[in-house]
Amino acid sequence: MRRLRPLLVSLTASLLSLAALLAPPQAHAQAPAELDRRDVDTFVTDYLARHGLPGATVAVVHDGKTVLTAGYGHDADGAALDEQSRMRIASVSKSFTAFAVLQLVDAGVVDLDVPVATYVDDFAMDDPRAADVTVRQLLSHTSGIPSPIIIGPADSLEEGAARVASWTLAADPGTSYLYSNANYWLAAQLVETVSGMPFADYLEQKVFAPLGMVDSESVVTTREAVDDLAQGHVTAYGLAFATREPEQMDAGAGSVVSTATDMAAWLAMQQRGGTTPNGQRLLDPTLVELSHTPQPDAGRHGLGWRRSTSRSPERIGASGVLGTFNAQQDLVPDSGYGVVVMLNSFTPTREHAYEMSTGIIALTEGKDVEVGLPVATLVDLFLGALTVLAVALGALGLRRHRRWVARRAAWPLWRFVLRLLPQTIAPALAIFVVLVTPALQGNSLTPSDTFRIFPSLTVLLTTLGVVGATVTAARVRARFSAPGRPPTPAGQSAVATST
Repeated sequence: MRRLRPLLVSLTASLLSLAALLAPPQAHAQAPAELDRRDVDTFVTDYLARHGLPGATVAVVHDGKTVLTAGYGHDADGAALDEQSRMRIASVSKSFTAFAVLQLVDAGVVDLDVPVATYVDDFAMDDPRAADVTVRQLLSHTSGIPSPIIIGPADSLEEGAARVASWTLAADPGTSYLYSNANYWLAAQLVETVSGMPFADYLEQKVFAPLGMVDSESVVTTREAVDDLAQGHVTAYGLAFATREPEQMDAGAGSVVSTATDMAAWLAMQQRGGTTPNGQRLLDPTLVELSHTPQPDAGRHGLGWRRSTSRSPERIGASGVLGTFNAQQDLVPDSGYGVVVMLNSFTPTREHAYEMSTGIIALTEGKDVEVGLPVATLVDLFLGALTVLAVALGALGLRRHRRWVARRAAWPLWRFVLRLLPQTIAPALAIFVVLVTPALQGNSLTPSDTFRIFPSLTVLLTTLGVVGATVTAARVRARFSAPGRPPTPAGQSAVATST
């Protein structure tokens, strides 16, 4: 570490210098009383360029009316994105699932405070407390149902929801907030059971069609073909790489595909208290308000929505992250504005959709906004620098491996092996993350998916693993390549060699 300290200091200084050179430009709001589209165009375009994102679609509504819908940037084939470009909205989908359940509450066929098992006969868990989990607790993430990292594949909503049968609760129902996609698999299953309709059909007939959301749909798994779906990307080192979405069953939890135009209709309906433009009531206004209201023991979380705590003005929002998409929707009660941002990319260390929505909200208030430093890019470049350093040190270790072994020629085997153990940690970790983890419990992830989740970190980890394994193998081979003790390096005494 003492030898590496000057290099690390130099690397840190270089990154700080790069950050200074990348000082953020500003987009200025010209008319606080009325949103100027040119300000939004400038901000979004500059943001995409600064952060290395391929594209975005945006919708802005005000007091129940659409103000702006637009697309920026491009798809993987170079085609320009527009307000009709179809994107996965990931966990923003949960607000639609909650809306569907509340419609059934409005119809008098579901009670929020009745156990889920009352409506879903085959709901079961390996925990007697699960019998007390209520519908409200599902929608507010206070059911106690956990969110495991390793989840097996499923081809249907029923199969996916059934996976919880072997789980135990992580907390007593109704006592604490614990985010879990499983809550919304079960909520979607409840909609199917009570309505007698497939979940996707229910959303189409009861939500999308009445609102004129003609380009929206709900899918079951990410393997399903979706017509005209934008190509997703993952970002690394300031670049965006087109790639496929990792396989998962996300019905109810992250299954909706939509457009800026359609999402504007959705947000505007929320502002109108659950009614369509022609006055058709889709949900009672009190239930719309309830969905936006923090629930018992859920902190700032409502039913499919969350009230912000770190931003001013307060906003009611929902975010969504998938392996290749990112989305954010926000309502601002104080100003009457609402914003949706959808990205055809995923950045492991930053939710850009949230930051962009924040900037657009600031523009609606007449404030100056900044596109910000490319922190995620700087993190990736730092990890990339560590990767290059690992390769360099590995090459040095290979070059000097015989000398390294010769200096320890007098060591007994057990001591030699113990000295090698630390450098086997990286190979073992790399094998576990890249090869073993995807195979655990029938996990739907593949080894290539681990690279998509966080490319720069996985490349670093894999590089460390390969370097560690290569250098270790070279040293072991040198130790046992010839009978007897390895030769003493020229110019060294036997005493020096044995110390």
